[in-house]
Parts: sequence; C-alpha cells; structure tokens
Amino acid sequence: MQTSAQWIAQAVSGRLVGDDASITGPVVTDSREAQAGSLYVARRGESADGHAFVAGALERGAVAVIVEHEVDEAVAQIVVEDSTEALGALAHAHVEALRASGDLDVIAVTGSVGKTTTKDLLLQILRADGPTVAPKLSFNNEVGLPLTALEADSSTRHLVLEMGASGPGHIAYLTTIVAPDVVIELCVGHAHVGGFGGFEGVAAAKAELILGALPGARVILNTDDPNVEAMAPLATGEVVRFSASGNPRADVRAQDVRVDRADRASFTLVTPAGSADVSLLIVGRHHVANALAAAAGALTLGVDLETVARVLSSARALSPHRMDVHELVVQGCDLTLIDDSYNANLDSMRAGIAALASIGVHARKVAVLGEMLELGEDTQSMHMRVGEMIAKAGVDTLIGLGANAHCYLEGAEAVPNREVASDPADAARLALQFAKDGAVVLVKGSFGSHSWQVADILREKGMTR
Repeated sequence: MQTSAQWIAQAVSGRLVGDDASITGPVVTDSREAQAGSLYVARRGESADGHAFVAGALERGAVAVIVEHEVDEAVAQIVVEDSTEALGALAHAHVEALRASGDLDVIAVTGSVGKTTTKDLLLQILRADGPTVAPKLSFNNEVGLPLTALEADSSTRHLVLEMGASGPGHIAYLTTIVAPDVVIELCVGHAHVGGFGGFEGVAAAKAELILGALPGARVILNTDDPNVEAMAPLATGEVVRFSASGNPRADVRAQDVRVDRADRASFTLVTPAGSADVSLLIVGRHHVANALAAAAGALTLGVDLETVARVLSSARALSPHRMDVHELVVQGCDLTLIDDSYNANLDSMRAGIAALASIGVHARKVAVLGEMLELGEDTQSMHMRVGEMIAKAGVDTLIGLGANAHCYLEGAEAVPNREVASDPADAARLALQFAKDGAVVLVKGSFGSHSWQVADILREKGMTR
C-alpha cells in the first residue's frame, strides 16, 4: 500500500497521534508478518490482544499502527474505537480510490461449498487477462476480505473476493467493505445451518451478496440449484446462468461430461461465444460446477473463450487440503491419499465419497472422517446420513474422529471395519492398520475436527511415488 498515516486516519475516522508516516508496505494484522513500511492493525482476538505485539511489529519494520488506545511506542498511531471495523473502512476507501482512478473490477463468490476452488480457478483465468488479486487460502471474513482488498494497487485489473458467513448479516457487512461488480452464487447447502437458524437462513444469508452488490451488478447463478435460481429476481443487472447438468436454459453449461479413472472430468464448455473442450486436472466430478462458475465469471468480465478453456484445462487447486491426491509409499505400502480435509458438510462429503468410490473402484477403500461442525440440531442425523453414503460406496474401512464420529459408524453398519479414533495420530495409525497395498484413503472433515492433521501425518510418514 502506498499512502500516508494521515490519509488512513481520515479514511477510518480515526485520530492520528504522533508524526505522519509514509506507508509503503503491506497492511498486516499479524505482527510477525510486518515488514519495512507496513501498517500494523492491532486487533483484540479471542486468545490474544494485538496491542501487546506493537513493539514486535515495529522491530520488523512497521511504520504506523491502528490501535484502540494509545500505546507507549513512538510511532504514528491511528486511534479508533474498533480496529477490525477500521480495517474494513480502510479497505473500502482503498478500493473506491482505485475504482475512481483506474480500471478495476471486483468479482465476488459465495456458496455453501466450492467457494475456494472457484476462487482459485478464477484467479488463474483472470491472471491470464491482466494483473489479478485473490484471497490466500480462505480469506473470506471480516479480516481476510479487507486484507485481500488492500493487496490491490493501481496496476490491478481484477479483484477476486470470497465471501463466507457463519450467521445472518455477515455477507451483508462484507459488501459494505467492497461491493462487487459481478456476483457468483454457487449453491445453498446444509453447511453450518446451526448458525443461521435453519436451511432458509442459509439461503437468505447467501442472497445478501446480491443485495449488497453495486447497482446493476451482473449476477451469475447455478441454475441447477433451485434455491439459487430463486435469487434471480433480486438481481438489478444481467443474470447469467450456468449448469453442470447441461440444462439448455443455462447460458454457460457442460455437455458430454466424462470422468477418467482418477475422477477428473472432461466436458464440452458451451457458451454464448461458442463451444470449447475442457479437461480438468483437479480431481472430482463436482468441480465441473466450479469450473463453469469460473468460466461464466471470466466471460462476463470479457475474457475470451479460448483463454478460459485453455486455462481451465491446466488449472490446479491452489489451496491446500482440497481434493489433493497424493500417490504415496507408506511403511512399504502403496497408497493413494485423497486429502479433502479443509472443510466438510453434507454436500462436500457426498462429493468426497464419490471421488473415493471412483478412484478406488478396484481397490480397498478407507475413509477417515472428522466430524462436521456447526450443523445445529441436525448434527447426529447428518452424520448418520454420511455413514449411509459410505456404506453404499463400498468402503471397506471407516474411521471416525470427533465427538459425533460414532454417528458415522451407526449409519454405516454394512462397512466391515469401523473404528472411532481418539485423536489424529490414532486415526492415521488405524488407517495404515487397515489399508492394504494399493488402497485408496480419503481424509475429510471440518477444519476444527483436525482431520487435516491426519492427512499431514500420512504424508509425513510416506514418500511420494
């Protein structure tokens, strides 16, 4: 970021204490990430108070800080009532300044599943068209989104944002920070229904992105999801529909979908600009919908069809623990590890199990499932439904991890080997105990279930084939 502490103080309605300073480095909320010319934002977190780390940020080169009270350090201090809100206000002012002086467009993605993969695909396509900024990992909340927006500069052509929510009003707030020019609505699923008061609350929360977009914003809808299609009347601008099922009503759709032994999909991409063949490298048939969403977004922003198809066919999953497939040798045993352990809900579990069934069609299949979190009163019944899916997929071994793991086992009575692990290390041990040479192991669960640690342990124990 290239600006002054005085400009920032005005942008966030703060009070500048001390001499002005020139900010030439990134804006950070972690003092360990500060570098020469940085602005450090001291936030009060659940486990730590960022004000205690101001000195560390200065040692690493920060030249100004946003704080909620004056600190002892001699540095340009922008004093505000709430540092997190000030971070959002700064991002808003920054993006509006870029819009006023340049040719920046903003495209935002939401949905119960697929946001991060779609964001990763969009980044790779749009980067072929011009300088593009997109979130790291899943920077999709009131801290990650403004930090992403603040990475844009005068050369940035496209800003890709991922907008998530754990309750009503969260996405609406994010749109007050940066209102998008283009909106992508992926799906309305059963993710985290506990925080929304039910499924209808999830749908209403996802619709907040359309309501908070710029007037006349273009809206891209997954017409295969009736709950998303129902959002069409909310749009004030052009509506573009996409369909992985080949729905002829869709503007962008997939035809002749084929899946290889590694569960990688190929299809004909049909668009108003013509058709093109696409062969995805990312694993999972369900990624056809994500690829179509990214294609529709890029085409809406003016990228040509040839570029869209070419980049989709070479694109990779950029974020870890998302359908990462690794061929390993662990303790002398050849294993295929499907690491989809970053997050989980009913819909993504269904997709992960389908990948396990496809890749492991002639092999021993082992599923290590961390529990799905934030599901409210449906928690146990949804875990049992996943267990039923596991049984129907012909899985040989099911290992559950977490307080509700026993519900997976109850739903999967037909699975020969069923165990509850005490911790990630125990889950990895059990997986290796039951796996035979050539086995395929799926590791999946919500991030808070620590299933990702199981995947990391298996990778650390093995060697890549």
